[in-house]
Amino acid sequence: MFPKEVYWQRRKMLRELVGDGLILFPGNEESSMNYKDNTYHYRQDSNFLYFFGINKPGFYGVCDVNGGKDTFYGDDITMVDIIWMGNQPSVKELANQVAVESTESQANLKNDLQLALKSGRRIHILPTYRGDHVITLAGLLGVSCEEVQKYVSEELIGAVVKLRAVKDQYEIAEIEKAVDVAGIMHTTAMKMGFAGNYERELSGAIEGIALSHGGPVSFPVILSMDGQTLHNHYHGNQLVDGRMVICDAGAETELCYASDITRTFPVGGKFSTQQKEIYNIVLAANMRTFEASIPGKTFLEVHLEAARIIAGGLKELGILKGDVDEAVAAGAHALFFPHGLGHMMGLDVHDMEGLGENFVGYTDSLKRSDQFGLAYLRMGRELEPGFVMTNEPGCYFIPALIEQWKVEKKLEQFINYQKAESYLGFGGVRIEDDLLITDTGNRLLGTPIPKTIEEVEETMRD
Repeated sequence: MFPKEVYWQRRKMLRELVGDGLILFPGNEESSMNYKDNTYHYRQDSNFLYFFGINKPGFYGVCDVNGGKDTFYGDDITMVDIIWMGNQPSVKELANQVAVESTESQANLKNDLQLALKSGRRIHILPTYRGDHVITLAGLLGVSCEEVQKYVSEELIGAVVKLRAVKDQYEIAEIEKAVDVAGIMHTTAMKMGFAGNYERELSGAIEGIALSHGGPVSFPVILSMDGQTLHNHYHGNQLVDGRMVICDAGAETELCYASDITRTFPVGGKFSTQQKEIYNIVLAANMRTFEASIPGKTFLEVHLEAARIIAGGLKELGILKGDVDEAVAAGAHALFFPHGLGHMMGLDVHDMEGLGENFVGYTDSLKRSDQFGLAYLRMGRELEPGFVMTNEPGCYFIPALIEQWKVEKKLEQFINYQKAESYLGFGGVRIEDDLLITDTGNRLLGTPIPKTIEEVEETMRD
């Protein structure tokens, strides 16, 4: 855990930003897979972790904004728990680790909340993403499940986003740990990327690496020769020479901070001429947008720079035509680059997405586009020092999408459909790094992971 003062300071700043009422943070409970005692890997709610730091089930945190006091609600374990789990810290010991002086039994929480409501005090909660939270909160607040939504506080959402968006030195160090583990995962996948092996062998090996370093993967591994499917979690293909593998995977540290890295490599370790052409377009977009990601520039601007680089490269290959700026403005590039350039990252691999992407990535003055492709840009707002961002341009040849646009004759003034169809079966390329926005620019987080053609081929030769 971080020093206890870190958690105390976070809650102090949160109370100052919210200004009035009680702030209620429900921790996550265990989730059963197929019967009660057989549970999924436990993961605490990220906002609870950020402000209260305890990665265990059975707890609630309450910040009394007006009284300046924080309370930890939970119960000490029983002898039955000790038999199955061994000795565990007491509630007071856990609270002391995060500088919370007041502890109460969980049984007292409902009464305390009801007294606050009767006295006219406001209770702030964040958006819920688990059904059990909705049911429990309804009981605690004395309302129906449908009425829980009315306690979701935009003031609290805004305050949490403001605090969590800027990473401190402790968080940055944790993320770098996660990136370094991801580096081992990705170079291992490259070394296994030869014909005859199955995708599941690569996926299983790299997930084991994450587990062996103290945490699970930060999201289900995306690893496939069918790289045209952006989030392909099917791992049943046997690797075949002439294909490329997209591997999008990251690790989570013991303190639950994430990494998110993507590398693309050729089965057999040698890029073909066609693969080199597309790969180098994406690599150019990755490297030039890294340089462009600086304080004061909107990430929307950086995304559009990536789109222009990809469109320009595809024009040189004869896949796109016409004026590049006009093609990007019309969205023609999105046939091949249909997702956003990146997103914030921290305790969540898509940081704070559960609070609402528009609260995190957009502002009152910068609204999300509804244009195909651009609408998937999770983060458009101005970059600030302390933001941790992914930078993940890609280029894909999606047969169904190409066929649909061709039939519709969509943007045919910019798209050479005959040439595009010659790439069917190619798959896709994505290259992703994690970077920190600094006062003067940015820096790549973690130990650099092979990504040039020469570096990838050399790694696969070893």
